[in-house]
Amino acid sequence: MSNSVGLDIGSVISKIPYRMALAGGWIDQPFVSMRNPAPPGSMVVVGLEPAFRFMDRSGMATSTREVARKLWNGVLPETDPRELVRVLYDAENRGKAAPSGSQDMAGLIIPGISRLDYDFACEGGFFPSHIETSNDPAIVSWLENVVHVLPMAPRPEQYSPLEEKHLDKNWVRRLGQSGNDCFNAILARDLAALGTSMNECMSCWEAILPCTVRHPAITIDLMGILRHYQSRYSGAMYSGCGGGYLYVASNEPVPGSFHVQIRTARTENQQ
Repeated sequence: MSNSVGLDIGSVISKIPYRMALAGGWIDQPFVSMRNPAPPGSMVVVGLEPAFRFMDRSGMATSTREVARKLWNGVLPETDPRELVRVLYDAENRGKAAPSGSQDMAGLIIPGISRLDYDFACEGGFFPSHIETSNDPAIVSWLENVVHVLPMAPRPEQYSPLEEKHLDKNWVRRLGQSGNDCFNAILARDLAALGTSMNECMSCWEAILPCTVRHPAITIDLMGILRHYQSRYSGAMYSGCGGGYLYVASNEPVPGSFHVQIRTARTENQQ
């Protein structure tokens, strides 16, 4: 017989949030932002409540989340989120030759929907030059309703998305612009513009880092699946390189999908 009260899932998977990355991803990496002829380039991250366990190696910052769980005993400290981003970045990347991008940390720690601006001239592009965040309940509710999440598959073990790079300046500029367009679309609650920004981001990934969507180790047709959903709904993009989850922008139901719960700041901290 089941317990009528039930066990809090946070006591099992920890209370550390997850994060969803939307358009503009990879602009947080200095090797990308340094090629941007029109800085800053932007990307959008969304803090998520840990309502269930997301798959590992699926673009949800789970490895960064695990570092945070060990560092802070499963609960984020109540201090300046932007300082915590730097503490977590240092904890995860200390001694690494190829550090992970700071958008993972920012997305996990900062509540709400955030636009992160990256400029290589600012701290070498390792941290955002500016962060714009919305915790507006109407905007949050809208985004929760129009983003449909479809599980695909974790990225393969021993897979690298960086085996092939074509860092054309125009494509990098477009990547950073897709993040800015995405944030503006969310603030305006413009579904068509949101979908366009997601589609544009995927075009940029395919152009500058083709192994993010095609690689001998990837056994599913990521681009075929992506184009199917892009042709039927307002837009679609993957949660990360190699698959993970597919985000579909739609006002209509998407078979097999679920919605996320966005984590927001307390009222007194809303911006």
